[in-house]
Parts: sequence; C-alpha cells; structure tokens
Amino acid sequence: MDRQNPLDLQCPNCQHALSIHKYHCPTCNLTVEGSLEVPPLGRLPMAEQAFVMAFLRVHGNIKRMEQLFDISYPTVKSRLNAIAKRLDATFETPPERNDVLDRLGKGQISVEEALKLLDQL
Repeated sequence: MDRQNPLDLQCPNCQHALSIHKYHCPTCNLTVEGSLEVPPLGRLPMAEQAFVMAFLRVHGNIKRMEQLFDISYPTVKSRLNAIAKRLDATFETPPERNDVLDRLGKGQISVEEALKLLDQL
C-alpha cells in the first residue's frame, strides 16, 4: 500500500472519510476533543488542495496554471471541474432553507411567502 499523506482525510484501508476527534497544541498543552467538522476544502486530497491554492494565487488565470503545472488548457479545466464536482457533492443548503423550499414544493406556501421567509434567514 502506498504511504498516505496524513492530511488526506481518507481511510487508507476502506477509502471512506476520516473524522478528526482531537486537536492538541504542543506549546500550551491545550487539547480539544470531540467530533470536529472538517470544511469541504479540507476534505480534498492534498494534491487537489494545492491545485485550488495555486488557482487562487494566480487569480484564476488558466494560462498561468498551464505554465505552473506544465499541462494543457483542457487538463486544467478538467481538474477544476473534477474538484468542483467533489465540492458540490459535499455542499448542503442550510436546513432552514430546505424546509422553506420543501414547503414551497408541496404547495403549502406561495412563492411570495417563500421569498419572504428566505429573505428573513
């Protein structure tokens, strides 16, 4: 088995997402324990995180990304699309918005009522 980067939050055995349960500061000896949420960007493999950081550093300039990574325009676009797809899979609207949209979809409230409710969130 290839050696895994410890910051890639995927189980090396079954490939499912790992969760973080403890942070520790070696300077002051503070430990934080519990089920800790990892943001979506942090759940990406390190190679994809580096690609996103490079993209942001060059202000989204795909020509510059081609030069940095020595890859073609279609390859840059393909990688960005794959990363976006992974991020989209983890994106959830806030539960309150889902409730309003569900009620609208069931015809329990009008579009105007839904817009008012969404505007209040």
